[in-house]
Amino acid sequence: MRRRYATADVFTSKPLGGNPVAVVLDAAGLTTAQMQALAAEFNYVETTFVLPPASPKHTAHVRIFTPDREVPFAGHPNIGTAFLLARERAEADGSRPEQFVFEEAAGLVEVDLLYQDGVVVGADLCAPQSLTRRAEVEAVQAAACLSLTADDVLITRHKPQIVSVGLPFLAVELASREALRRARPNRQAYDDLFPLDDARAVYAYTRTPGDVATDGFDLNARMFTWRLVEDPATGSATAAVAGLVSVLDGKEGRFRALQGEDMGRPSTLLARTVFDGEAIKARIGGQCASMFSGTFEI
Repeated sequence: MRRRYATADVFTSKPLGGNPVAVVLDAAGLTTAQMQALAAEFNYVETTFVLPPASPKHTAHVRIFTPDREVPFAGHPNIGTAFLLARERAEADGSRPEQFVFEEAAGLVEVDLLYQDGVVVGADLCAPQSLTRRAEVEAVQAAACLSLTADDVLITRHKPQIVSVGLPFLAVELASREALRRARPNRQAYDDLFPLDDARAVYAYTRTPGDVATDGFDLNARMFTWRLVEDPATGSATAAVAGLVSVLDGKEGRFRALQGEDMGRPSTLLARTVFDGEAIKARIGGQCASMFSGTFEI
């Protein structure tokens, strides 16, 4: 059976920037093993598979795979999938959907489409889970994962900690932008620490200004996966850290985050947090650029 796919660069308005995602648009009938093999074949940080929803009230059932495992939720794959589905509908019948609801392992993901001059340019989603704060890690352990020293880790506001709004990460605040630039993942340190509270990746960030290139951004970040691959833009981790910062500040906030600059794929992520009773919910959004499309048989 011939199946269709498309790709988009997410959290950028220009092609060849941001974080690429591959989307299999008609995945019904594929087995989990086939989806995993296809994700390894695309070899992007994540690949999504669009399936019929369990409920007619929802847009689709979306499954998300890295090259080596399925994940319950992720930010940039949802943004890119919504963007590409909206483009497909516009080309098919001229429709202009305002919101999609995706069924995912972490829960329902509501995604609002972003338009400029009547053309879809991106999306903004509400994370499926409220912020959770899990295990804390000593600065020396977190630093080792990043090939840094404990002095490079800032612990005045929080110790390195596992945080999640649907997919957990180790959030590490660094003392300077220069330390963030020097960060490199270390295999032995990762193996010694992970998995921890379901987390397998490190999201390092700084709120310290200084570089002209970072002016106008509230957060500067890098994320390294279990496979020691750097992610150009990590929506789920950015949303979780925005929630963490909001808890520490004691107020809701809006955050403009820069990621991917040090690997040549600058990405702009827009996060927003809202207190919902005693819980905090986070949103993440940004623009997208359409890239490739095609078909395959399997």
